[in-house]
Amino acid sequence: MSPDPAILVSDLSVEYPARGASPSCVALRGVSFRLEPGQSIGVLGETGSGKSTLASVLAGRGLPLRSGEPGPRISGGDATVLGHSLRHARKRDLAEVTFHVGYLPQEGAATLEPTLSVQDNVSLPIFERDHHYSRRAAGERAALMLDTVHLPLSVLAKYPYELSAGQRQRVALAKALVLGPQVLVVDEPTAGIDATVRDAVIDLLAQLRAHSGFTAVIVSHDLAVLRRATDVSIVLQGGRPVGYGPIEEVLADPSHPFVRGLADALKPPQRRTERRPQRAN
Repeated sequence: MSPDPAILVSDLSVEYPARGASPSCVALRGVSFRLEPGQSIGVLGETGSGKSTLASVLAGRGLPLRSGEPGPRISGGDATVLGHSLRHARKRDLAEVTFHVGYLPQEGAATLEPTLSVQDNVSLPIFERDHHYSRRAAGERAALMLDTVHLPLSVLAKYPYELSAGQRQRVALAKALVLGPQVLVVDEPTAGIDATVRDAVIDLLAQLRAHSGFTAVIVSHDLAVLRRATDVSIVLQGGRPVGYGPIEEVLADPSHPFVRGLADALKPPQRRTERRPQRAN
């Protein structure tokens, strides 16, 4: 086992502090797992189980640097990403994490800037880091990323509104990959896209997984994604972990009632065979 995991989550608890009339909300309670470089973990659970909070925290997004700032706060345990403790992270620590961790949020296609071309959208993270970066080099990098997500180069000059939902999702994924991250965090990558494009996105995640050293956290309720693109999965309910391991093992022998119900819900529907009434002699 590697002495330096890509991600180490130790008894992690996260809450959203009270704001105005809204009370504080605990989103995650006692979550632990270790992810080695080159491994991928799936995260699944019901709505409100803390999946998206876990994804955004591990991606280093939205964490407040000072008390009183909005956003999720680590209230117990810790999460260490690429050697950086997120509980005690300073601005430069978060800058390191966000540089090395690509992030595709839920409904990531909606985060594309409508007034920018696809090339400029994909290149945006580069210029956010370095305003003086060569536009030609950024364009070449954007073209390479489009090829990676299996989109034609003709898309570079188009605008998000000219693309299908599936194409926009893949552009958003290209944007998440443009800095060459060591870790990729994606939240529901196949939600809201048609079946054909869904299969293409799953193929892409599976191909990325085959790359040496590729590490990913994939939030998904899509069993095909979890089967093809992850090594292990963690199941959350009410912010607590209730299942962990390779997805088939978790669903085949669930020890928790929620996981048992989830396994039943994910089973393909069985065909019913109707017997014809026999004629009386």
